[in-house]
Amino acid sequence: MNAPLVALAAYVGLQLLIGALVSRRIASEEDYLLAGRSLGYRLATFSIFATWFGAETCVDAGGQVYSEGLSLHSTEPFAYGLAMVLTGLFIAVPLHSARVTTLADFYRLRFSVSVERVAALVMIPSSIFWAAAQIRAFGHVVSSASGVELGESMLIAAGVVVAYTIFGGLMADAVTDLVQGAALIVGLAVMLIGVTSDFGGVLPALQSVEPARFDLRLGAGDSWLSVAESWALPILGSFVAQELLQRVCAARTHTVAQRSTIAAGVLYTLVGSIPVALGLVAASSGMAVDDPEQVLPQLARERLSTLGYALFAGALVSAILSTVDSTLLVAASLLSRNLVNPLLPQLDERGKIRTARLGVGAFGLLALGLAFEFDSVGELIDITNGFGSAGLLVILVFGLYTRVGGPKAALSALTLGVVVYLAASFAEFEFVYLPAVGAALAGYLIVAPFERGAHRPA
Repeated sequence: MNAPLVALAAYVGLQLLIGALVSRRIASEEDYLLAGRSLGYRLATFSIFATWFGAETCVDAGGQVYSEGLSLHSTEPFAYGLAMVLTGLFIAVPLHSARVTTLADFYRLRFSVSVERVAALVMIPSSIFWAAAQIRAFGHVVSSASGVELGESMLIAAGVVVAYTIFGGLMADAVTDLVQGAALIVGLAVMLIGVTSDFGGVLPALQSVEPARFDLRLGAGDSWLSVAESWALPILGSFVAQELLQRVCAARTHTVAQRSTIAAGVLYTLVGSIPVALGLVAASSGMAVDDPEQVLPQLARERLSTLGYALFAGALVSAILSTVDSTLLVAASLLSRNLVNPLLPQLDERGKIRTARLGVGAFGLLALGLAFEFDSVGELIDITNGFGSAGLLVILVFGLYTRVGGPKAALSALTLGVVVYLAASFAEFEFVYLPAVGAALAGYLIVAPFERGAHRPA
């Protein structure tokens, strides 16, 4: 019997059990989507950290530095950690004070119902792409542990994560995030110690890495503008990620929301540096892999004991589960609360929860299809951050901090942001995201002077 696979199955089963037990407390839509706005420092911090610490942090970041080394374009985990800190400093308090359930709710209060619906339609695809990235990464873990083909592994992964998410709401998510966050930290720490012990410790292992792999200079044909593009995508895209902002809104107070988001960003950067270090060490040891995204699983399988590998696999599964349930829940909440439920005013609380759960199942199937369609986790993550976030960012900043602009300016920014991003992507331009942000900002500022009566949420 495959011991790592048995341990992995037992760990996943434990997460499902915890989610099922906690889900019994769900009595209303607010309970399901925001945990009754009751998250304290511990649950909020670990939920933000664990939700953001996903496939790209482990699988893609480790694989990228393994194949390319550390450079100015190495944004994981540094850009995302910085994004969380900045969100805590500038966005958490005003957004929490608005008492909204989704970011689309804020756009309705500040602008109009039309802006709410367009924003929801723009945000849903991003969450689905992110869920697809996690399913693909989960498939890599299962494939590495069992020898099952990647496609079959992704089918298993999708079944597990969809079932896990449907069980239950943000409170179940937050409680399991606490367990998963602890398992993640322990598992990666064991992995780091186990792998670097052959070198005599962490510092000697890093000293063994070729200096050329720490090249923080501009490369030939590179530019500061290309570096800015690389960092703008994860940082600015994260400011309007509903997965992060949902936790902000679920915090008990605005102080908890702010401090927990900042603490999660610092924790994310520290823990996220472990896969980067492991990718560098793997490259210096001469280990060969067919797929860079398999470097960490293969490193764990070759260098760790059965128990050590089980702990690493549990850590990786923790990272993925804590992210994918959030992405599917977010997509379902935007669909049910901002698009479907307003058309069905007769729905009671049970009906609203049922609608959200049906959305989770449908989006889970769609995410599985996307996981098969794309070739890498990193490719899916880039689409997640870029699609639509340019316009969403512009109208969030103007909406939170100014009275400038109204519905027409917001719709102009949303439309131009999406159109320019998609056009630049299909045309394979070198710069895609910064032009989209510039177009969204220009669209907002051009239309805003012609609108009057813009208001801010009470």
